[in-house]
Amino acid sequence: MTDTNSSSELSNSGECCGSDSASFFAYLILRVWLGLRALVTGIEKFSATVSKEVPMGAEDGGVAIPGLVTEVKVKEYGFSHYQGVPEPLYESLADEPLMPGFALSIYSGLLGYTLVAVGIMILAGIYSRIALFVSGLIWASLSVGLILLKQDAGIAWLGMHVALTVGALLLVKHNRFSVVGN
Repeated sequence: MTDTNSSSELSNSGECCGSDSASFFAYLILRVWLGLRALVTGIEKFSATVSKEVPMGAEDGGVAIPGLVTEVKVKEYGFSHYQGVPEPLYESLADEPLMPGFALSIYSGLLGYTLVAVGIMILAGIYSRIALFVSGLIWASLSVGLILLKQDAGIAWLGMHVALTVGALLLVKHNRFSVVGN
């Protein structure tokens, strides 16, 4: 009987995670998901599929045939591949009268860098409230473009991102791991 009481006292005290461990874990899951989502989305802005020539036979790990080459497509990352807003989407948005061209250009230029920075901040717990707020603004701003283009599925999808960010902001008071600020 004593073992049961002492174990329930330990679980109620929540020593490792505070008095409300469920809220802490809920926040932690949202923090990891939102941080990874922003970080990976930002990194993908620096990717492109490029064609490379490789010796014939070597493209699938086999033995290369001297003198013969083939072209394969590979995904590559680099600053030279940066594209904040994909070209077809950019062109469609540029045609929208409610979208000022100079603002679209600035937005596209900053989007990837901002997503990477916000993703790192959320994951590391650097000014979590500010990082989550900026993240929510990014998802909401992306929704505006999709609203103008009447992309209802994308709008709903980004709306879920906004809702998850709001949930994380409501739970940030349960944050136990942060580098700077909260």
